[in-house]
Amino acid sequence: MRLSIFVGCFVVVALLVRVGALPRGLGDSNFVWVLLLAIVISAPLSFILLRKQRDQMSEQIVTRVDDAKAKLEANRSREDGAVR
Repeated sequence: MRLSIFVGCFVVVALLVRVGALPRGLGDSNFVWVLLLAIVISAPLSFILLRKQRDQMSEQIVTRVDDAKAKLEANRSREDGAVR
């Protein structure tokens, strides 16, 4: 999803440079200028637009970590019971 936001920003910036709404850059730096501007624009957009997906992913990670901790604790308590 982040890549598609970047590609969309790249296309929009390239079109704006092409029609003259944005400066072309210095000398032959047109592609680099468009690339950097697209990165700068897409980063905050991704942060805002993908918040829901980021929150869902972090909930999944927390659940997996909690499950792993519970399994580890269960294994430890079994080992402690077998040793005694």
